[in-house]
Amino acid sequence: MLDILLLRKDLASAVARLETRKKPQAFLNVEAFQALESERKTIQMRTEELQSQRNQLSKQIGMLMGKGEKDAAEAAKAQVAAIKAELDGSATRLDQIQGELQTILAAVPNLPHESVPVGSDESANVEVRRWSPNGPQPRSLGFPPKDHVDLGEPLGLDFDMGVKLSGSRFTVMKGGIARLHRALSAFMLDVQTQEHGYTECYVPYVVNADSLKGTGQLPKFEGDLFAAQKGGQDAEPVPDNAQLYLIPTSEVPLTNFVRDEVLAEAQLPLKLTAHTPCFRSEAGSYGRDTRGMIRQHQFDKVEMVQIVHPDKSYEALEEMTRHAEAVLQKLGLPYRVMSLCTGDMGFGAAKTYDLEVWLPAQNTYREISSVSNCEAFQARRLQARFKNAQGKNELVHTLNGSGLAVGRTLVAVLENYQNEDGSVTIPEVLRPYMGGQATLSV
Repeated sequence: MLDILLLRKDLASAVARLETRKKPQAFLNVEAFQALESERKTIQMRTEELQSQRNQLSKQIGMLMGKGEKDAAEAAKAQVAAIKAELDGSATRLDQIQGELQTILAAVPNLPHESVPVGSDESANVEVRRWSPNGPQPRSLGFPPKDHVDLGEPLGLDFDMGVKLSGSRFTVMKGGIARLHRALSAFMLDVQTQEHGYTECYVPYVVNADSLKGTGQLPKFEGDLFAAQKGGQDAEPVPDNAQLYLIPTSEVPLTNFVRDEVLAEAQLPLKLTAHTPCFRSEAGSYGRDTRGMIRQHQFDKVEMVQIVHPDKSYEALEEMTRHAEAVLQKLGLPYRVMSLCTGDMGFGAAKTYDLEVWLPAQNTYREISSVSNCEAFQARRLQARFKNAQGKNELVHTLNGSGLAVGRTLVAVLENYQNEDGSVTIPEVLRPYMGGQATLSV
């Protein structure tokens, strides 16, 4: 959530920055905001005037009573009572205005950082660097590559069973390929905890609405979530604050560790990681990546979250990006780092780097990790603070990133390590997690 003081101070500048994002007209209802702000100012000025009148009348009442002028004192008391009634009504209206302003602000995305490239869509994203174990460009396999669907089905990827059990965009894995998927997640956790200093966490896969509001998924993106109905279809409706949802990413529970907390400055940074399934309805993505595992309703991810001092958040963004890159480099997977433009960033991000891995069958790079600095945007919703050197409570900055998306990493391993006979060489760093197995084959 944006700082309302920033909008009050320089609304035009904030709107100009928002307009660089996608569909800016849906973000901030400027007319409604200005009307509410104007009414708020008028009420507050009137409130100050009434409070001054009440104070003067209260003094007069004491003086009149002391002089025995009871009728005049009673008249003054009646005026005080009328002022109190108006003040009570003003206080009620101010509470309503505050609620309406919060509703408006809840739909407004974060302001892009000044270093973010300006553009309307992914075509304006800027390549920062690329890496490959054999030089700047991915090596040729030397034969026509198969995609992960054709490679994986003989090895245990069962898309038909996923449809049978749950519907489209679900996948079943069996045998060696299921073990390889598990090996990838264990390997990623070990890298992030043993080499990069993250604390491994186990978190609920179901969270309440307050948690999703805190990280920005609610109320704007409820259509992207899977709601969890306790007691089945016949259960009584639950209040909004009691509704539960399957997590779209473990960023939600991990970041909410600090909701309504005041940390000591010495506790920063907090570095947390978790391996969880993620559940997304993929609303509005029908027809996109329907083949295979690229866009699923259920997928696994190893998430990185950092809670940091505001002065350190852009340093942390670069660090977290390197932490995600380290996994790809250890796996020997070619990738590139992209700085997302203003029109392609997520709702809560002030700046985002995407890591895109090379997929030979598609002859292109595809997103495998997204690392974002949200600055104080989530912290303001969460009321996540720390006590600074001056002893005052200050909002923390929050960052999150994939380290990595496990299913997409599996896709990249299958395609980049495939052999002409249809077998797949297992990357050396994963073999200890596979009992020494060096290849997957039929």
